[in-house]
Parts: sequence; structure tokens; C-alpha cells
Amino acid sequence: MLIIPAIDLKDGKCVRLKQGRMEDDTVFGDDPVLMANQWVEQGARRLHLVDLNGAFDGVPVHKTVVEQIAKAHPKLPIQLGGGVRSLSTIEHYLSAGLSYIIIGTKALEEPSFVDEACRNFAGHIMVGIDAKDGFVATHGWANVTDTKATDLAKRFADAGVSSIVYTDIAKDGMMAGVNIEQTVELARACGLPVIASGGVTDMGDIQALKPYGEYLLGAITGRAIYEGTLDLAQAQAFLDG
Repeated sequence: MLIIPAIDLKDGKCVRLKQGRMEDDTVFGDDPVLMANQWVEQGARRLHLVDLNGAFDGVPVHKTVVEQIAKAHPKLPIQLGGGVRSLSTIEHYLSAGLSYIIIGTKALEEPSFVDEACRNFAGHIMVGIDAKDGFVATHGWANVTDTKATDLAKRFADAGVSSIVYTDIAKDGMMAGVNIEQTVELARACGLPVIASGGVTDMGDIQALKPYGEYLLGAITGRAIYEGTLDLAQAQAFLDG
């Protein structure tokens, strides 16, 4: 299981939001490339990038800085979500050196787009499912739908998706622990590897996640490693042990 540092991009800076609220952000750095370097030096084996402005605007906003991070770490798997609404955007990012592209809002609004993306870019497509109380939220979490997260995950079970990033919005950025029950339920429902996101706070959460390694590819962590309540290298070593 991987510990995956999150680099959330807003207005060119590294930030963390609380429960997806753009107005409730904490800036952790002015240079996302330096931040990426820091996590790689501490042993990160994958990075999770989010174009927050892109998620809200529906178009990529941070292409340049994303390209700079990919160029700085050409052998490192990097996944990105936020503002991915077209095949040309996917092609651009993959050509720039990213390994995986996360389709979020569009996966719910136009599931066939995911099918097409998987056909065109086999092995490089992930689906991001963000949920509040078990129901899918879209457009940067601004809109909570009446679609169950497990139902959406099942839709892509045989589409060729490499994995699913599941975020519990209520937990995200709140340092309140991971919603393991819902995350594992989703993984069991769709049969795909799932990356847990939202609520990772300290080693206690990592210890709680480890027994579910057969379902979980990894866990994304943001605020915890930025504020120092979780040591990236220690957490990864524990999961490797």
C-alpha cells in the first residue's frame, strides 16, 4: 500500500481545503515544484496533484506547474485530477509525463466518456469519486447528487479503469480519521483497487488501513504531512513492513 502525498493547486500555490470549501484554504507553499521535491526526497513513490481551480472552472488552470513537476520527476508515477473534461486534456497531460489521469465530475455526468478514455489511454485512467454521506458530489464538491458512490463505482467495474480514488468529503482536511468502512465497502462493490482519500491524520490511521491492503492501493495524505502529524517516510516503512 502506498502513502501518496497530495499537492492541491490553487492560484499557483500549494493549499489544503477543509471539506472542499475553496474559501477555507490554508496555504502551505508558494512553489509546488519545491513541495513535490520535498515529498520525493522523503520517499514518496507516487504524487497526487489536484487542480482545484480547474475542478471548479471545468478547464485546466495549472498546466504549466503540473508540467514542471512531471519534468522534475520523470520516473515518478504522478496522478492528476481537476478540470479533466476532454480527451485532448488527457492526451496533453500524459504526453507531459503524467502516469494517471483522474476523471471526476464527468464520470458521473457522462460515463461513456470514461469508457472512451479507457479505450484511448488504456491503463492510464482513474475515476475520482467524491462522496458526502455516501452520495456522489461533483463540480469541486459544490453539488451533492442522489447517486450512490457504490453504484457509480460498479458502473466502471469492467470499463478498464486502473483504480478509483474515493474521497469522503466530510473527512477531507478535517484531521478526523479515514472513513474505512465506506472505502472498503466501495472497493468490495466494484472489485477495483481503491485509493483512500480524506481524513488521514496520524499513524493510527495508517495502522487501521493496513489490514485492508487487499482492497486498497494506497492512501492520499495532505494536511497531516504538511502539519507534521504524520511522517511520510515512517508511514510508508510501516506499510512495507
